[in-house]
Amino acid sequence: MRILGLDPSLSSTGWGVIEVESNRLRYVADGFIKTDPKQPIYTRLALIHRTLNEVIETYHPEEAAIEQVFLNENPSSTIKLGMARGVVILAPALFNIPVCEYEPTKVKKALVGVGRAEKSQVETMVKILLPGCKPKNNDSSDALAMAITHYHLRKSHSMGD
Repeated sequence: MRILGLDPSLSSTGWGVIEVESNRLRYVADGFIKTDPKQPIYTRLALIHRTLNEVIETYHPEEAAIEQVFLNENPSSTIKLGMARGVVILAPALFNIPVCEYEPTKVKKALVGVGRAEKSQVETMVKILLPGCKPKNNDSSDALAMAITHYHLRKSHSMGD
């Protein structure tokens, strides 16, 4: 089974694909979608959508996982993140791929064992759990962490919520 992990952001959406065979995790691919803040928001959202469609068509994931939204102090940033999340959720949904959401603390706990772990600790565990993996940046590392978390928690999570 292939799992697509997603870390949505209007500026740099991370994605990562893992494969699970006989309870063994294997790194497949990762990347990020950087958008130009000088471009109109609809252009940036379209780029995210187009690129995720290409990722899905290339790697054929069967399930997807995304980080649950958190609220920023800045309402404008929260709205922009919400727009990016909508596009990121829509991409796999259009391929009939179920999408599950996980809180950041659950991801940290699933990988590091502590819900308040540092980003560097999460990235270190991603590299340990996926030998040979060298994430492109923090966003793709977070997306791979999301995919790993989904594998570990998927049986207890209601698909498609």
